[in-house]
Amino acid sequence: MSTQKSQIQVEQKLPENIAKRQSRDSKLKALIAKRRVDRLAANKQARASWEKNAQAYEAEYKATDKSLVDNIRKAKADGGFYVPAEAKLMLVIRIRGINTLNPQVRQTLRLLKLRQLHNAAFVRINKATIEMIRKVEPYITYGYPSRTLIKNLIYKRGYAKINGQRIPLTSNNIIEEQLGKSEIHSVEDLIHEITTVGPHFKEANRFLWAFKLRGPRGGFIAKRRSFINQGDWGNREDLINDLAKRMI
Repeated sequence: MSTQKSQIQVEQKLPENIAKRQSRDSKLKALIAKRRVDRLAANKQARASWEKNAQAYEAEYKATDKSLVDNIRKAKADGGFYVPAEAKLMLVIRIRGINTLNPQVRQTLRLLKLRQLHNAAFVRINKATIEMIRKVEPYITYGYPSRTLIKNLIYKRGYAKINGQRIPLTSNNIIEEQLGKSEIHSVEDLIHEITTVGPHFKEANRFLWAFKLRGPRGGFIAKRRSFINQGDWGNREDLINDLAKRMI
């Protein structure tokens, strides 16, 4: 008599707590993967937007430069001369230290973000700021920065002021988090807002920490004499670009 042995397959079920943990982990992995894909897509779209804005700004700058040259040539051809629009922005650099500073001068320098020697800051030109500049003029030098100088300062010496801390501008995300409401999303947006003294200049300039420059290569000439008297302090107009370049 042949004996048939039946094999019974017993399903081994996982414990309930392990099954729940595996289900939770799989859902979490899927969620993390989805968020990563969404983040990469958002970053790609943001980079495309930043690049598009940068190209638009470059075209605007070229058109402005061309218009200036055309107006100068036209005025010369007509036997006259062309007077460019007055500057809206100045770069102010502190060239003297704390010795013999009276409280009013010290406070004015703080309002201009010039707390230390060789600090530099952008200032919008208006009646109030001109009065402030006159009060501290023997301690500073200033002038009208070029677009190239503004770009170099922000890229090479730019730091953000966030919650009283000095944060390096290592990513456009830092700018977007702080100035996104002001329609400033990237470094190029920030440079354009400063250069053109746009409607959100106040927020952009407040966001920037004062530039910490070094002593100029070749040194100063005479800090106690004004620039027009073969010295250093006072208005240099466009020549501020040469000094700042030696201090970056």
